[in-house]
Amino acid sequence: MPGSITRRALCALVALTIAVPAFAQDLPKMRAAVLKIGTVNWELQTITDNDLDTANGFELEVMPYADNGATRVAVEGGEADIAVADWIWVARQRAAGKDYVFVPYSKAVGGLVAPKGSGMETLQELAGGKVGIAGGPLDKSWLILRAYAQQEYGMDLAEVTEQVYGAPPLIFKTGLSGDLTGAINFWHFLAKMKAAGMEEVISVETAGKALGLNTDTPLLGYFMKESYLAENPDIAQALYDASRDAKDLLATDPAAWEAIRPAMNAANDAQFDVLKADWLAGTPARGPVDIEGANKLLALMNDLGGEELVGKATSVPDGLFADIK
Repeated sequence: MPGSITRRALCALVALTIAVPAFAQDLPKMRAAVLKIGTVNWELQTITDNDLDTANGFELEVMPYADNGATRVAVEGGEADIAVADWIWVARQRAAGKDYVFVPYSKAVGGLVAPKGSGMETLQELAGGKVGIAGGPLDKSWLILRAYAQQEYGMDLAEVTEQVYGAPPLIFKTGLSGDLTGAINFWHFLAKMKAAGMEEVISVETAGKALGLNTDTPLLGYFMKESYLAENPDIAQALYDASRDAKDLLATDPAAWEAIRPAMNAANDAQFDVLKADWLAGTPARGPVDIEGANKLLALMNDLGGEELVGKATSVPDGLFADIK
């Protein structure tokens, strides 16, 4: 009898040992194509470092690329399952026939900053000056600030200022040099500019609220193909849950920030503190995207940027936003 019990226990142990890796192998894989230095890596590293992917039923593999264009090609070509983009771009692709679905990630947006000590208080004071803009003439922050200036002051910033377009690092350096009256940059570069002493004149969030937009609508997110969702029906919710778990951890545990600090490229404590605060401020409310609010923003982008910006997406395409809760 004792020998029989021992053999049964040994067999059970062997079966359990075999089952564990089998279970791990059964988890669906998610290959994330990301910009090597993109801020989304902070969240993705938090997910993988703390096993928040496997806790939510999938296995995340982060694949770094040199530029955003390459990440999008990777998803289109089947080399990756997800990448990051703003939902307006994803809507344009869906309206053009691609089966892309969007999972919200962040509502972090930029704004306009002026040199330290400039005393600038409103966009009116940009008139006759030079404004640096990252992202080109169709940059969404620039368009929203233009709409705000038109509404509040009856002025078109494109007509009363000289625009200097450049990559975010160039606008960052030029802004700090004092050669610009004001600068509009991606949120994380703006955070570093503020940490260096530049002063925020107005945020895109403030301008958006004045325009009647729902500024809680997440602009950035992960996109994936419907075919990937069809193969893994619960994967969108699983990704969203892992993303929210990472945000909750970063909002409550300072050690989680220390773990990703090397990836943040913060030159000093001031940069680190502003980057952390602005990233957390970009956390959207949990739940589905407000379709009415999204349509209002899309209509504004269509008015100001036209087909060159939104393509055929004059309204939010059916099925654009993943069914998450």
